[in-house]
Amino acid sequence: MELKGGVANAGAVTRIGPHVLRPSNRHSPQIHRFLVALRAAGFDGAPMPVGIDPDGRERLEFIDGEVAVPPFPRWVQSDGALAGIVRLMRRFHDASRTFDGAGSTWSSEMADPRGGPVICHNDVCLENVVFRDGDAVGIVDFDFAAPGRPIVDLAHCARMCVPIDDDVNAARQGWTDPDRPTRLRLVADVYGLDGGERRELVDTVGATIARGGAFVRRRVAAGDPNFIKMWNEMGGERRFDRRRQWWEEHRAVFVAALA
Repeated sequence: MELKGGVANAGAVTRIGPHVLRPSNRHSPQIHRFLVALRAAGFDGAPMPVGIDPDGRERLEFIDGEVAVPPFPRWVQSDGALAGIVRLMRRFHDASRTFDGAGSTWSSEMADPRGGPVICHNDVCLENVVFRDGDAVGIVDFDFAAPGRPIVDLAHCARMCVPIDDDVNAARQGWTDPDRPTRLRLVADVYGLDGGERRELVDTVGATIARGGAFVRRRVAAGDPNFIKMWNEMGGERRFDRRRQWWEEHRAVFVAALA
């Protein structure tokens, strides 16, 4: 059975019984070692790896639950769903601190340019979160995991799950008038950020907007058909121009909301 969601591996992720099969990459062995370490540290919100099949696909245990895909349903747009994602991320980061990634190699696609002491996910969007009875219980798709600062991982998540986006882009994904400044404050409150970290979160969100746009452009320039399809459906370069301008115009409102 094909599993829907995501862009990079769209159409290439399937479920067979208790397992998920998906394309592996050169970082998969390290990612699997990391996932095993997370479980050993008590974090049960990530899939356990089974191995890499002879055909090159990685095999992981399936996390039972529901994953939202665009256009996003109303239930996943609730403040409760967002709070659940942030609580799950905090648990994930706490468990990740126990992992020694020395000597490992990781994807640089969405990685924190300054690096950091914690292996971050870097792509916690709604399509990569498993919900059960409306509560976030699992994070999947660790392809972009890399060492970094938790605040950067949280900013990536906020950008996609608050969402930090203009009205046109948000509506195309099914969002129905979210109170974005209030929801970003909720992210900071639930994660437990102090005053300095809240200011850093706002600054980092702006940086992730630029980094996310650059990532998509690289994939389009490389001829990735899934990203080209998304690029065209979402309005191409105008999508990123709108988002950048919208953030510049509204940034002060977010700063005030987190004060």
